[in-house]
Amino acid sequence: MERYRIRPTRGALLALTTTAALLLTACGAGDGSHSSSDSKQSNGLPAPAPSRPQDEDSATTPASDYLSTFALDVDTASYGYARRTLADGERPAPSTVRAEEFVNSFRQDYPTPDHNGFTVTVDGARTTDPNWSLVRVGLATLPQSRLRSTGGTPIADATAERPPAALTFVIDVSGSMDEPGRLDLAKKSLDTMTDRLRDDDSVAIVAFSEHAEKVLPMTRLAGHRGEIHHAVDSLAALYSTNLGEGVETGYATAVEGLRKNATNRVVLISDALANDGETDPDAILKRIDSDRREYGITLFGVGVGSDYGDALMERLADKGDGHTTYVSDTATANRVFCEQLPQNIDLVARDAKAQVAFDPHTVTDFHLIGYRDRKVADEDFRDDRVDGGEVGPGHTVTALYAVHTRPDTEGRLATATVRWLDPETRAPHENTGAMETGALHDSVWTASPRFQVTAVAAYFADELGGGDYRIPGKPGLSTLHSRAAALARTTEDQNVSDLATAIREADPSNAAD
Repeated sequence: MERYRIRPTRGALLALTTTAALLLTACGAGDGSHSSSDSKQSNGLPAPAPSRPQDEDSATTPASDYLSTFALDVDTASYGYARRTLADGERPAPSTVRAEEFVNSFRQDYPTPDHNGFTVTVDGARTTDPNWSLVRVGLATLPQSRLRSTGGTPIADATAERPPAALTFVIDVSGSMDEPGRLDLAKKSLDTMTDRLRDDDSVAIVAFSEHAEKVLPMTRLAGHRGEIHHAVDSLAALYSTNLGEGVETGYATAVEGLRKNATNRVVLISDALANDGETDPDAILKRIDSDRREYGITLFGVGVGSDYGDALMERLADKGDGHTTYVSDTATANRVFCEQLPQNIDLVARDAKAQVAFDPHTVTDFHLIGYRDRKVADEDFRDDRVDGGEVGPGHTVTALYAVHTRPDTEGRLATATVRWLDPETRAPHENTGAMETGALHDSVWTASPRFQVTAVAAYFADELGGGDYRIPGKPGLSTLHSRAAALARTTEDQNVSDLATAIREADPSNAAD
């Protein structure tokens, strides 16, 4: 686990002070916990961020000891798979537990922007460990219903006005997919989704087992729903899993059916238990790299099955400009295919990165909880050639930090900046938020309910991961279950109730609610 201890020097303090001043010229003092926006263009977006020479050695850049930089990530597969494993009476392997995916599985309370970008919210609370706090950096995009068009006019009907979709479904039909809850669940979900997509959307289907086969070329929904249903119904489990050939054929099919002014996406549905052909994710993606870059085709990975190749699917999505989720039952599948996938058809940000600067006057030590596979070199934050994350409308992204503050000090604690590229113009934009030490809540458990849910999810991930995240103030599972159950009642959120259930299943000694 990466951890930072701040070693203040006179030059570094001056550099950080200068950078903070430049970043926050548009920020009001507020209550010390806020988000801020850059000046706006006529299209509602913040003004483009100034470009910098790639070899610039600027005195305004703080020493790396004070910075944390990562690509945004909206994956949730790790949490979904953990829930499935716990429900089956087992614990997930610690290597499959990614704290950021637990945290990002829950609704948040961040304000949404008034433009097609992000708000940045920074808040925090003290833990029971002396001088250690949890600091939450929250990023939010506009819901689909409030997205603005290029001309800046609010869209009244998101379902009618979003760009059409060209979706290539790459479906695993290997023998392992014959288990209940795998191929049968995928087929049922695709049938339901076919009835809900718009007439001007398009669907192609590729199936792969020992070899890959194009089952359906890119086909418009209008007048062809029966044909699509027939193609889905024809899928049957066969032999081994040549995932590499499946992805390659899927991308070739997506390029063949590419639609201009549409969102072109490959949706991979698999248990990711590759055992035939190419199995290395980097090698698989290298074979389709030119298609991915030239045509902007993104990858959405949907994991299924009690035995699941988590590492392979997660690596494919990270390198394929996409993200992953996991489905284990009909309710989750309907949510993914009928709610989340349509939401993810559109993009509001490409290559999005975040950078958090901690103030050495108030902070002695910090570490980012999770995002281990998404770290970016600090100097690459404004290098738009470096890959970031793709984010759609209505998404929130949360990064949680463990922060050790200097006793009896006051002032700026952290400044968070998000940078992204406009999906259409590739123009870079930035927004910034910050918080003061005085805005820290006295206790995690007196902070807002959604902050508490974030903490519970992170603590739970730390427990399942073997304590490797070293989150300060972690309670035992019994106490954590009680917190989650109380929060489920407060928020009236079924997802939080499911979290309480998962915690109880991880610790059989816990009593039922």
